Amino acid sequence: MQRMSIWRRFAVWGVFIGMAAGGVYAWSVRQRMAERSPPPAPAAAPVAVTVAQTRDVPIILRGLGAVTAYATVDVKSRVAGNIVKINFREGQSVKAGDLLVQIDPRPYQAALAQAEGALARDAANLANARVDLERYQKLVKGNFISKQQYANQQATVSADEATIKVDQSAVDAARLNVEYCAIVSPIDGVVGIRQVDIGNLVQPNSQTLVVVTQIRPIYVVFTLPETDIDRIRTAMAARRLQVAAFDSRDERQVAQGLLTLIDNQVDQTTGTVRLKAEFDNKDLSLWPGQFVSAHLVLDVDRDAVVLPSVAVQTGPRGPFVYVVREDDTVEMRPVVVAQTERNMSALRSGVRRGERVVVAGQLNLTPGAKVTISGTSGEALAQTGAAAIQGGR
Repeated sequence: MQRMSIWRRFAVWGVFIGMAAGGVYAWSVRQRMAERSPPPAPAAAPVAVTVAQTRDVPIILRGLGAVTAYATVDVKSRVAGNIVKINFREGQSVKAGDLLVQIDPRPYQAALAQAEGALARDAANLANARVDLERYQKLVKGNFISKQQYANQQATVSADEATIKVDQSAVDAARLNVEYCAIVSPIDGVVGIRQVDIGNLVQPNSQTLVVVTQIRPIYVVFTLPETDIDRIRTAMAARRLQVAAFDSRDERQVAQGLLTLIDNQVDQTTGTVRLKAEFDNKDLSLWPGQFVSAHLVLDVDRDAVVLPSVAVQTGPRGPFVYVVREDDTVEMRPVVVAQTERNMSALRSGVRRGERVVVAGQLNLTPGAKVTISGTSGEALAQTGAAAIQGGR
């Protein structure tokens, strides 16, 4: 009986050992089969693409600016007196020479009449002195009078002539004061809020009566970084540069003008330089003091490749895009962006016209990854954005 139990134990252990050996053998077989079979291919990533197009793209420098009047005049009186007439409406357009304010001219008209009377009196004295001088000239030749008397008469004539000049100056000054009583606009422009009323007593050069502002044409003064000065000067030497004025939100173009000036010094506190552009402003779309966004068109990049800006990614080595090849795999291409305008980017290099570029789904991509094209929204976006770039010049 004892021998039988020993054999049973050996049999049980034999079964366990056989089962273990079979498991090891089965595992090794499966392992070899797994090594021989290729891994399953990854699923194709869904992406949206656009077809690269070419357009003439303006190279634009943007700066924040303010509208400045072509000329501004504080109208003041040159003579003292009471205002008897105001000949303008606030906000009215006026021409140079139009009457704005009339000051009571009667005191100055009286002074003018007095000066003219003195001139007439002294002119009569001069005429009489000249007649006497002619008579003395004949008498001195016959020795009927002394030479001293003749010399005295010559002095009298010279004194009377000098008096006439003084009287004429007084007449001119009095006449000028009468003219100054009629205060006229010195420029073409728009009058502002009046600051006096009829009956007010004004003093010379003391109080502003009204401000006249010339707004046709008009200026926009804006700033750009000092690093752009050389590029701007080079472009100005070749042609006249256009400047588009957009509203303060930089959404709508309101006017088109020409660059006229680069300021003669850089603001060292901000590292910027001021520029001035002139606009004809015929439709009065610009108003003094208004803030605008100035778009200086520096150049035009002919036949530049245009893509939606969402297609351009930024990596450790700079901007790049994913280009879909003929076999529907993607290639990562470095690109050089020349201009970004209204969610569209113009490229100087990296992509050719007609190539398919990924605009959505880039996060799931690696170089060489298989993709599947989903939808045509990318093409519609490209066409819309390209039209926006052309319209933004």
